[in-house]
Amino acid sequence: MLERIRQLCEEHGTNLFQLEKALGFANGSLAKSDSEKIQSGRLKAIADYFGVTVDYLLTGNNYYTNPETAQLAQDLFDDPDLRMLFDAARGCTPKQLNLAAQILRGFKETNPDG
Repeated sequence: MLERIRQLCEEHGTNLFQLEKALGFANGSLAKSDSEKIQSGRLKAIADYFGVTVDYLLTGNNYYTNPETAQLAQDLFDDPDLRMLFDAARGCTPKQLNLAAQILRGFKETNPDG
């Protein structure tokens, strides 16, 4: 896990010291910590800082490599109304989904502000 954090630092042009400072962690606290025992609150702060999931920090699994796709997935997860659209779509045929998409596009065209 610590190696993934170091890699994220490198990708973002920073280092562990700068990350610790930016997040208000004690100097050297990440480098000296047992990487398996970083507190969950700190993991969340690190994940948010880099725009990744805690799961990615823990496992290296990154289901959405495109940042826009990852954000859309997170928005869908966070908003129960949007999740409802996916629940409603389960079991629909492609023809039914296409019709639903056309209806939603029609709503959007008649009311571009939402």
